[in-house]
This record gives sequence, structure tokens and C-alpha cells, in this order.
Amino acid sequence: MKSTNAENTDSMNTDESPCPSINSSLSHCAPVASRDLLTSCVHCGFCLEVCPTYQLSGDENNSPRGRLRLWREEAEGRLAEDPWTVNYTQDCVGCLACESACPANVPYGEILEHTRHSHVATGRTRVKPLLRLAAALSARPAFFNMAMFPVRALRRLGILPHRFLFGGSPALAVSTAGYAKQLMEKHRPTGPRVALLTGCLMESVYREINFATVRVLIANNVQVFVPGNQTCCGAMQEHLGLDQVDRLRAQNRDAFSAMDVDAVVSNSSGCGLAMKKTLAGQKPVRDVLDFLGELDLVPRQRRDDGTRVYVDLPCHLVHGQKLDGIPSKVLDATGYRWELAPQARDCCGSGGVYNLQQPENAREILARKSSFLNGAAGEPVILATSNHVCMMQWNSAKSGDLVRRPFQVRHVIQLLDE
Repeated sequence: MKSTNAENTDSMNTDESPCPSINSSLSHCAPVASRDLLTSCVHCGFCLEVCPTYQLSGDENNSPRGRLRLWREEAEGRLAEDPWTVNYTQDCVGCLACESACPANVPYGEILEHTRHSHVATGRTRVKPLLRLAAALSARPAFFNMAMFPVRALRRLGILPHRFLFGGSPALAVSTAGYAKQLMEKHRPTGPRVALLTGCLMESVYREINFATVRVLIANNVQVFVPGNQTCCGAMQEHLGLDQVDRLRAQNRDAFSAMDVDAVVSNSSGCGLAMKKTLAGQKPVRDVLDFLGELDLVPRQRRDDGTRVYVDLPCHLVHGQKLDGIPSKVLDATGYRWELAPQARDCCGSGGVYNLQQPENAREILARKSSFLNGAAGEPVILATSNHVCMMQWNSAKSGDLVRRPFQVRHVIQLLDE
């Protein structure tokens, strides 16, 4: 099936489907998605020009409307379960750019999450053992933090054995919760109250970004609380199609929903999107930079030394959380000369765990985005973003001759903190 331009057929009665709603518990729903959602695509093709895998392959089955058609035909029994459907599903980055482009507001991300879970639950997709292990560890924060102690130590020493690891100085023993409590007692801010999602990988490996987040918030008179009973947001399990998502969301609802705070904030756009699903209707979940954009920020004063910052916008910030981007007010407060990177709203290829599952595709997507750095003005050059997984992907551009000049990868919150 090369083209998916066929006309929509009438939606079948959803009461006949064992899975009447995309919001049904994923663990009890084997079909791909409810048929009414699968017929919501009007096949306009606007998603094609923003889909990274269609741009790579030119294969319409490897596009959002192509996948939707395959999933629909399987759900309606007009196409037998086919390994090609699984391949095209796995090829999707999950960047959600198609949702921003879609005039029919198709909830592609929800349908994709549902489909991935269905494929894993029915044995059509097998998750690699190492990724299953990583997901299991991430769901046990205390154990994960202990297991990642050597990685934090190596980063402090500047030893980076993997292309995704970037330099930093994370605390080895002090947790973000402990650090926030110390600074709260020392500075006693009186402004808005927020609860900070520390994240699993962020806390266990890139903890210095959490510390910078705490410092910036408190420096701007924000009260910061870190619930100790929080857990992984479930984004990794969602990307992999595993069945722990409901349990993790329930635990985080218990941890955050009863807190007396103005908002729950996240310094990772992917985790923030997951938490918005978790706390929908209970607590406002805010990207920390978007939250800071509403405050009178303490600006950083710098002399113009030739440094240039290029800002990349994570997919789950602009397409997932539906934010315009990182507020200019926040970027100005860093004191750096900055501009948006070319193709700033396009996917870098990280896709949660996509760069581990489909490394060749991820590398080719990044190659197209990162090539501008070879001739970019400024010395030194900083690539700044607001998602640690995107930071890992960008750091990998330093290897394999994707970018042949030195550049730094930083979180915007770190630029505000320096």
C-alpha cells in the first residue's frame, strides 16, 4: 500500500469495539485504538511535510496518515496483522509535529501510545532486554539513583564513555530534595509555591540540572518543594509500550495532587507532557521556563565575548505541550546573545528512546538539523534546549563527523543559573 489517499469510510459503531475509548486503561485493551478515533484523519496530507520519517523515506506508509490507515484497516479486519504495520509503527519518532499541522485535530500521540502498548501486549513487538531493564530501574528511583552513582562519578571526572553523555558536575550523594530543603531554609523565599518533578534519568545522571533549577527558582523568590514519594513520570514506559504507565501515573497523582502549591513544574519537556496527562484536572503542570517567563526575572549581566547561543525547541514542548516555545524574556535574562537554531521546531531524532531503538534514523534526522553548527557564527557556540534527552542527542553530533567544530550543549536553566 503505497498511497493512503483513499476516501474515509463511515465510522463503525464503537460499542462493538472491545476498546471503546482511547482513555481506557491500556492494560485491559488489546485492539489498536477505538475505531472512531482511527477514522478522524481526513487524509489532507499536511502531516507529510513535517514528519521526519516520511522526509527520510518518501514512503507514505511511514507517515502519520499512512500509519493511521494501516492501524484502521487492521482494526476493521480489512488487513490481517502484518509485520510491516509493526515496522512502520516502530519507525515513528513520536515527535507529534503532525498534531500541530493537523487541521482535524487527530490525537495522534494518544493513538500511537495505545498502538505501541497493543503491539507489545500481544507479542507483535518485543522490547529489547536492556530497554526493559532501564524501564524497570527508572520506576524504582532510589535503586536507580544508586545504580547510576558510577555514571555521575564519571561525568564529574570528565570521563564520557558514551556519545550521549555530556559533561557536568552532578552531586554524588545529595539529592535534589535535600538540596532544595537546604536552600529553602537558607533563603526563605516568599513568592509562588511550586512542586518540582525531579525525573528519573535527570535525577540519577544529570542532577546538576535539577540543582540549577532549584537555584534559579529560589533566586527569583519562588518556594520550591520536592515530594519524596514521587516516581518516574512514565514517559519511557509509554514510548516503549510497556504496561507500567498506569501504576506510575497513579503514584505521582498521590505524590503531587494533595500538595498546597500553585503549580507542578518540570525542567524536561517530555516529562512535563507526561505529568500533564497524569495530573489533568487536578494540578496545573508547567514547563519551568514558561513558568519563569511570567515572573520579574533576575537578569544575568555578561560582557559580549563572542559567545552565541542557538536555541532548539523540544518537540514535546511545542507539539506536545502546545507552547509557543521558550519565552524571549527568559532567554534575554540569560545575558547571552541568542537566536533560534535553524529548524528549531523540527525533531532532533531523540524521541524519548527512539535514538536507542532506531539509531540510524535518529542519526540521519540529527545530521540534517545539526549541520548549521559547522558554519554558525560565534566563538564559543552553545546549543541550548530544555530537555535532557534532546541534550543527549545533540551531544552525539560531536561524534561521527556530524559537527566538526567544538560546541557546548546546555539546558537553558543552566544559562540562567551561571
